[in-house]
Amino acid sequence: MSQSYVEDFSQKTFQVALVEWFHSQKRNLPWRQTSDPYKIWVSEIMLQQTRVDTVIPYYQAFIRQFPTLLDLAKADEDAILKAWEGLGYYSRVRNLQKAAQQVLEQFNGVVPDTREEISSLKGVGPYTAGAILSIAYGKAEPAVDGNVMRVLARVLLVNDDIAKPATRKLFETILYDLIHKEDPSGFNQGLMELGALICTPTSPGCLICPVQQVCRAYSAGKQDELPVKSKKKKPKSKELAATIVQNDNGKVLIEKRPENGLLARLWQFPMVEARRDEQVNAIYEQFATYKFSLKLEDKVQEVEHVFSHLKWTIDVYEGTVGNQSSTYTSESKWVEIERLEDYAFPVSHQKIIEALKERQQFEKKMKGYGR
Repeated sequence: MSQSYVEDFSQKTFQVALVEWFHSQKRNLPWRQTSDPYKIWVSEIMLQQTRVDTVIPYYQAFIRQFPTLLDLAKADEDAILKAWEGLGYYSRVRNLQKAAQQVLEQFNGVVPDTREEISSLKGVGPYTAGAILSIAYGKAEPAVDGNVMRVLARVLLVNDDIAKPATRKLFETILYDLIHKEDPSGFNQGLMELGALICTPTSPGCLICPVQQVCRAYSAGKQDELPVKSKKKKPKSKELAATIVQNDNGKVLIEKRPENGLLARLWQFPMVEARRDEQVNAIYEQFATYKFSLKLEDKVQEVEHVFSHLKWTIDVYEGTVGNQSSTYTSESKWVEIERLEDYAFPVSHQKIIEALKERQQFEKKMKGYGR
């Protein structure tokens, strides 16, 4: 079936126009200044689900902190989570570290250059494998992401639903025929760049597109109808209550999230799932079996955070306990507010920290006026 899409298609014209456009117009991005497979790998993992402008400072800071694959493999997990803080999808960096450790143990510290071997690494799917192999090693391997599927759906007039795994496989098969064998790096990056800058989801810039002359959707006037993509389900809503518990020493209680699942092993303020009319009781129940007696105070904040599949609404309460040094689980600790920034928190709890510090500053200011 894939052959039918490239029959009577001007492959050579498409390849040359795309590659020449990429090399003359490509953005000056930090990961394009290297052929180091480790650094290219880091950039590709960061760029998943994240905008280029957001990634640039994270990438630069991450490479400064972990300049080699060995540095990442040997790093403390809390350090890599902190370096990733704010990028989201934290399983990406945990998998990246595990994969780096695999490379050390199984491939003598050298990122493998075959699809079979590189695909055996933790968190390396077909797209990431193809991107590393083509960009770092010059292998004629496809790298199919959303940008690439959108470009090809229009150029080749493919009406299949790109949300379906079978369609991604179709594009991979097509690309094995279509990829520029002499410059697979420029070709794959050209497809990604074209999708990011010109062949955009809405209002594609067809009049300045380097491959307009061979684009079937443009010729048929269907560029705005493609790609076909079924709608995602609305994210499920979840109500939660988080508590900022402070002791007489001015320290606050934080806890580590579970080993597995969403936001695994990040730090947070103690949090419990509960409907709004049941939250106060749920918080007291949460702390009932521990050594200190919690005095719950008012709700001080509401935080909303939307994941791809889930929406959190967090009501934030403050509470106090006596001068306690004990914690309420083995995965919790008392921390000075000024030291919270040393720990990796999810974005929702970073918002809680920011508001907490603002309240503290306001209270200090008011005390100053009262003197």
